[in-house]
Formats: sequence, C-alpha cells, structure tokens
Amino acid sequence: MTTTPLLDQAHPAVKGGLLLEVTNISRQTDSIVSITFADLAGGLLPAYVPGSHLVVQYGAGVNAYSLTGSGSTPFEYIISVLQVEDGAGGSQAMHRLSVGDLVQVSRPRSAFAPVANATHQLLVAAGIGITPVLSHARSAVEWGTATDLIYVHRPGAGAHVEEARELLGDGLTECSDRASFQKVLAESLTHQPLGTHLYVCGPAAFMDDVLDQAREHGWPAARLHSEAFGAAELDDGEPFAVNLTRSGTRLEVPAGVSLLEALENAGKSIPNMCRKGICGECSLSVLRGTPQHRDLYLTDQEKAENTTMMCCVSRSLDEELELDL
Repeated sequence: MTTTPLLDQAHPAVKGGLLLEVTNISRQTDSIVSITFADLAGGLLPAYVPGSHLVVQYGAGVNAYSLTGSGSTPFEYIISVLQVEDGAGGSQAMHRLSVGDLVQVSRPRSAFAPVANATHQLLVAAGIGITPVLSHARSAVEWGTATDLIYVHRPGAGAHVEEARELLGDGLTECSDRASFQKVLAESLTHQPLGTHLYVCGPAAFMDDVLDQAREHGWPAARLHSEAFGAAELDDGEPFAVNLTRSGTRLEVPAGVSLLEALENAGKSIPNMCRKGICGECSLSVLRGTPQHRDLYLTDQEKAENTTMMCCVSRSLDEELELDL
C-alpha cells in the first residue's frame, strides 16, 4: 500500500461516510482519469440511485464527483475526474492518487435521480458531463427503459465512449461540432415519445442552452432535469448578521466566511453535503430579511419567495437575517 495523502481529519461533508481504498486507476483521455474505490475488506458498498455523487476529501477540502455505475449492488465506486489546472486543487489531488491510497468519502447522494415512471429517457451530455449520464444509461439498460444519448465531445477527447457505444448501440449519437449537435438536438426535441424525460449534464452555458431549446419546443418543466458541476467562483461577499429565533442567538458572519461555517463555528450542526450550493442539503428557513441567493439548487420562484436559503453559499442582501433555527 502506498501513502495516504488524502487521509486527514474528517471534513464535515464526509462525516458518517466511508473509508475506502483506491483499487484501480485508468486513463480515459489525456486529462481525465477513472478512479475505482472499494471497501478495505472487499465487502458490498451502499447502493445508490443513478446520477448519484460522492463527496471525496482531499486534505482540508472536499469535492463532489459523479458515480458512473448503475448503483445496483456495488462492490466498487468509480468516478472520472477532469484535471483542472486552475481549480481549487481537488482534481489535481485526484490525479495524484495511487492504487492502495485510502480516502474519506461521503455516502452516495443524488439530486439527479431518474423519474421512476418515465417511459423514455433522452440523455444529453458534454465533456465530463458524461459521468452521471452514463450512470443513468447503465441503469436504464438494466431495467429495460428506452434511452437515447447525445454525447458532445471533442474528437478523441470523449470519456467512456466505448462503454456508451456498447451499452446503447444505435441509441448513442456522438457529436464533435456545434452544427451537428444543434441539428441532432432539434430533431430529438421534436420527435420524442410521450412520457420522455430529458436529463442534461455539462458546462452551465451548455445546459442552459439545451434546456432553453427544450422549453421553446414545449417541454414541461417537470420533464427537464439537469446536473450542475458546481456554482461559479464566488466572491467573499459582504458581512452580515443572523438572529436564530429558536435559540435566541445572534451571530456575525464576516466577509469570506460562509453562513454554514459561522453556524458550525458556533456549535450548530447543520446537515450539509456538497457545500457548493448544489445538493440542497443545508436548506434553512428564513423568517425575515432578504437572502442573497448564490446557489444552483432553488428554482427562480423559490428564490423570489425568500423563505429558504442554502447556507453554504448564500448570504444576505440586508444587514441582518432572521432564521428559524
């Protein structure tokens, strides 16, 4: 066994999770590696719904990565990670892992699960966005759900391409330029059977474009699903204060400190997972004041109502907020 560079005091996002061993590393492309984690004793791991992710700790930080399996009776978890040179360091740490390393991970969680009564799935992915979509495709094949996948990637830079081809055969359409993708997408959005649900994952602008086109073609919101990589890089924000009505506590939240961190520092235990405004786990009820919503979880309508906020990334537009806590 090699060293254990990612093994450290458990981050709050992985507490109650799992200690796993890296059992395989394979290169998908020049910038994407697949990493396999398994139980130290080789036992069965917790099952998960398709589209789930793991939060993986690296040093003092954590990051969330999509699982690529179907989630049914897993003896291993596989993630694929795109190396980001100017990122926060998580992808670089994943690319430095070796077989035998130990890692702290959360239990699988999902905000991108398939709809159980969907009669057909249209999956759309770009680049590394293939990972949760591949999970959906594997599960669909296992359960016999009709599925089509449009995968956009640069020539020679697609991950899991051979697996997708074997899984879906003619149900896979690969696009390597914008013109061909737009043609395929337009045809797909207008010729889907009733009961089809659309799932899209990729860069934010890509997903916004796909979802906008679906709405223009009359797709109802309930049949549109997306998985974000993460919130945009956020600034430190302005300081503000919170009054916790049930405990009668007042807390100051300085610039550069999240509300979640301020609450944890005050001894409050707030359920949370991604800490990036994606999973919705750290939702808090707002009784007074106007939150500065910076998450990717709440809908526009929910944000306008100002009754809920994600305390991991969101702040306050007022000098003070009152929370039901």
